[in-house]
Amino acid sequence: MAKENKNLSSKSLNLIKRRSTLNLVVVFIAFAIALASVYFTRIIVEQLKERELGIINLYAKSLEFTGHSQNSPDELSFVVQEILAPNNSIPIILTNGIGQIQNTKNVRIDASLNPEEREEYLKEVLEEMKLEYDPIEIPFRDENGEVYDYQYIYYKNSTLLNRLEYYPLVQLSVIAVFAIVAYIAFNYSKSAEQNRVWVGLAKETAHQLGTPISSLMAWVEYFKEDKSLNNREIIEELEKDVHRLEMVTARFSNIGSVPVLNYENIPASVQETISYLKKRISKKVEINLTAKPSDVRARINKPLFDWVIENLCKNAVDSMSGIGKIDINIKKAIDDKIIIDISDTGKGIQKSKIKDVFLPGYTTKTRGWGLGLTLVKRIIEKNHEGKIFVRNTEINEGTTFRILLKS
Repeated sequence: MAKENKNLSSKSLNLIKRRSTLNLVVVFIAFAIALASVYFTRIIVEQLKERELGIINLYAKSLEFTGHSQNSPDELSFVVQEILAPNNSIPIILTNGIGQIQNTKNVRIDASLNPEEREEYLKEVLEEMKLEYDPIEIPFRDENGEVYDYQYIYYKNSTLLNRLEYYPLVQLSVIAVFAIVAYIAFNYSKSAEQNRVWVGLAKETAHQLGTPISSLMAWVEYFKEDKSLNNREIIEELEKDVHRLEMVTARFSNIGSVPVLNYENIPASVQETISYLKKRISKKVEINLTAKPSDVRARINKPLFDWVIENLCKNAVDSMSGIGKIDINIKKAIDDKIIIDISDTGKGIQKSKIKDVFLPGYTTKTRGWGLGLTLVKRIIEKNHEGKIFVRNTEINEGTTFRILLKS
């Protein structure tokens, strides 16, 4: 049975690890697809930029061509209709040699602007174009081939190219939002499923414990009335154990329910648990409690909180193989949080395993399901809105668990 429990615990932990690995693989694939999309979109953008530059150069050559007086009317008509007119997407501003605006093409201008506002607006667009690309120079020559004037073509990306340039960012944003929503939904679904499993297991355990506990209570009452039993201390301890079983049943019943939190004296509650444990663990284990101040109070559910301390102490005893010392230190922090440090002199935890100790199925014992620390974490963080973590651990020297509670 112990071997079977160990195997099931190992399988449970391995399943969790495989799910984490699968999540990382999915994220990596999504990231790779996004990068590939950005890369190929960038290639297309650069090709379109080169194409538009080619169109602008052709446009400039055409303007230069039409500026020659010796060209025939048919040639001029062909250039105008086949080259100059079809450019209906690339914004262009044509200036003379001293920078005065001569003409525009594909520059959207608000029709409500007056001539002065229109001129000011075109100057702003011209400055934007100067920052985006260097102008294309168009020389004008006389019949002897001498340059007598210049014109300059300023331009910027077409609307289509601008949209395509920003497309990868939009695409990545959509993928990121989708991934975040999917991740949140998946985690919520998984958490809800785990909660249902925990609650079902806890309720069923409490239900199953009810019958034997009732029977034990009846036997204790029977022994108490039997005058032939001289050792009354045994009966008292049996009664304590039955009471403990009732408390355990109450704990399982509280799992999945909203626990009632009351202000309790934390050192007194811990001391009560220690007193119970001392008679039921190895006599070679020393448990010391230090509390400053001695009446530190916090809002807790006492049965569940006692379960946490009991679990941590039992784990410490197992880690020490029944020989060693457990030190419990309770204090109040500057931010009014309650700090509870539980230290042992056991075999410690490997650094690579620290992140696994609270996972379901993790255990170093030959017996057990590896659920103790998982329940501890759930009780502290879900039911008490606190935190628990491994504060320090050294191989063959011991481990310290730290609990933080709201005061």
